[in-house]
Order: sequence, then C-alpha cells, then structure tokens
Amino acid sequence: MRRHLPSTQALACFEAAARHESYTRAAQELALTQSAVSRQILALEDQLGVQLFRRTRHGVLLTPAGRHYARQVARRLQGLEQDTLDVMAHQGHGGALSLAAVATFATRWLIPRLPLLAERHPEIVVHIETQTRPFLFSDTGFDAALYAGTPEQVANWPGVQAQLLMPEDVLPVCSPRLLEQAAQLSGMPRGTGRAHQGVAPQVLARLPLIQQSTRPHGWRQWFDAMGVQDAPRALDGPRYELFSMTAVAAAHGLGVALMPPMLIEAEMARGELVVACQKPLRGERGYYLITPAQHPPPVLQAFADWLRDMAATG
Repeated sequence: MRRHLPSTQALACFEAAARHESYTRAAQELALTQSAVSRQILALEDQLGVQLFRRTRHGVLLTPAGRHYARQVARRLQGLEQDTLDVMAHQGHGGALSLAAVATFATRWLIPRLPLLAERHPEIVVHIETQTRPFLFSDTGFDAALYAGTPEQVANWPGVQAQLLMPEDVLPVCSPRLLEQAAQLSGMPRGTGRAHQGVAPQVLARLPLIQQSTRPHGWRQWFDAMGVQDAPRALDGPRYELFSMTAVAAAHGLGVALMPPMLIEAEMARGELVVACQKPLRGERGYYLITPAQHPPPVLQAFADWLRDMAATG
C-alpha cells in the first residue's frame, strides 16, 4: 500500500516558510533559492490537494489549514531530528528515552540519581519533559512517564502498564527555628537538640500551616488520622501548587508543611528542614512508572529495572 508521505525536503521548506511567513527568509535559512522553495511548496500543495498559503501583494500568508498543518509538521520534524541525533550520538548502541514526568519528582528525586544510571548504563540517555496529566502515547513522542496519582486514576489510563514505585507518605516538616518556637509553646524543656525532636500533633494545630493547592484537605486528613479534632488552621494558610515551592516556603519559616520526605532530602541533609512530628500519613497517591502496553524495547526495560531498584532502596 502506497503511503502518503511528502518528501522531507518539501516539509522542511514548508515548515521554514510557515515559521517566517516568507519564502525569501525560508530560502535564506535553508541555503536555497526562493524559486526552489516555491516549487517545493507548490508540489506539496498539489500532493495534499490543499492550499497552504494565500498569496498576497506583500508576500504569503498561511491559510487556516496551513497553520494547523505547520504545527504538526514542526513537531514531527523536531522529533525526527532528535531521533537522528540520538542515533548518531550512540552509533547504534544503547539509546535515548523521552520521559514525561511530574516536575518536582523529576527534579528532587530522579535527576539526582541519574549519575547512578550513567554508571550502570552509560549507553542510555534520558530526556525529560514536564507532564502532569495522562495522555495517549500514540499522540506523543514519549517512551514512558513518571506519574503521581491515585490507583483509580492510573486504572483509568488506557493502553498502558503501570508499576507502583513508591507510595506518597507525608510528614510535617518546618524550619528548625519554627520547631524551637513550637517546643517553647508546648512548654518542653530546651535541652541540647531538644528543638529537633518534634512536638505533639496538638501543638502543630496551633502553628501556621502551609497548604498544598493540589491537596486542599491534606492537613485535615493528617489531623483526623492523629485524632486531633481541634485544628482551626487545618484549611488556613498560604497555598502553593508545587512541592518545590512548599519546601522553600517551609525552609524560610512561613509555616509547617506536609511533605514526602523523598522530595526534601537535600533540605533535610542541610538542616534547612526538620521533622516537626514523627507521625507520617500514607496518602492516597503514589508514584508510578507508566509505559505503553506493548512489550518494552531493551533500552526502556533496562531503565525500568534500574528505576525499580532505586525506588526499592529509597
């Protein structure tokens, strides 16, 4: 069956002309003559049976169909170029993975561990883009995704395999200074290291709390689990969308935050954040590796095996 695929030369000419809305500037960029660009685009329009440009006295303008087609062509040419560069870089060995990931998990947990991937699999390169919602792999260039969600959300993602990497446990954390103030508020003695030993849930209920806008009832759930009914600030306090924002706010003393410890390893190691109460809450959400339903290629399988090992060791 004959495939309806235009030549890459015609597509490159069209993409450049669409981006500039000028045959002249497209020709300059591609080191071609203006007439050569014009011939390629006329041939493309003839093959498609669709007018892509409207000719005017001052040059050319994209038609609505041309504007839509230009977006699709630009995305696919960029992907083809990246695939070509990957093959050239690896000379047929190993390969590159395009990974969709929630931003904070990628920045705080995955990327600091990628040097360990390089030690085990120096032939694998991981490209990461932010993606927070489910998508169809057939409509994107992604090979896999790191997703944060509930089991119900994962079950409703069609055509995929899902591997739970770790649950999203959360702990109350804050700056050392705020915890020291909380200890004084509770009447605890201030012995050496006392400020870092944590306080009772009832004490946290009287402190300023930082809210996560994507989990608006997080503090209420934590207090309920701790048996604290008198928590007037459970729904009050500044709200931030990303855990990375929440971590910075807590480190600067704006309040106590409910955070997954795995996302604040650096702040905890530097002493910028300390555990305010040693009572974790297992949330409804977890972190999953999502892959297409079909059997994974060797490079994706190697990455998945390494990722599970990292999750198992924390």
